[in-house]
Amino acid sequence: MSIEAAYGLLAHALIFGALAAMLPFGIFRARVALAATALSLMIGIAPFMLAIFGAPSTTLLCLALLNLIGATSSPLSRLPAFAVLGSALGLYLPATGLLPGEIYALGFQPWPLLAVLLPIGLLLGWKGQTIWVLILAIDLLAYAGGLFANLWQALLDPLLVLLALSVALREALVRLNVSRRR
Repeated sequence: MSIEAAYGLLAHALIFGALAAMLPFGIFRARVALAATALSLMIGIAPFMLAIFGAPSTTLLCLALLNLIGATSSPLSRLPAFAVLGSALGLYLPATGLLPGEIYALGFQPWPLLAVLLPIGLLLGWKGQTIWVLILAIDLLAYAGGLFANLWQALLDPLLVLLALSVALREALVRLNVSRRR
């Protein structure tokens, strides 16, 4: 088994455990998350997720790990969710042929992409977003370590985009409900 496949299996198992940890189990939350992580490997959920979605980005894995350790709130709030969605649109629309160019190819020779990420990382550090700086650093280490062939694979994946879309939709529904009550 290659390191990429092992990473993908373990990451999807942890993501499944993080999903289970979101259920209201009270004091049994940690035990349920651990059991769900192990069961996803044993009964084939993690391999199925790997086959369907491919290896998850380290960004999604870091968010899942933050959930597993019981972080009080997710760092994937409204603004980061819109940044993920904007990046995904810029990445996926040219692949469909709707827009010219190929942004995904920049991930194979990532110097221009790294030049864009540097000021983003500096801005995140200046704003005190240390969790996002750490996640970005882990993404870059995973790419530099050879875990991913393309830097975009370390930064984004379809499950992360779906998660960001759900955060953005939830935010829009909350704002709609608040405006209706006024």
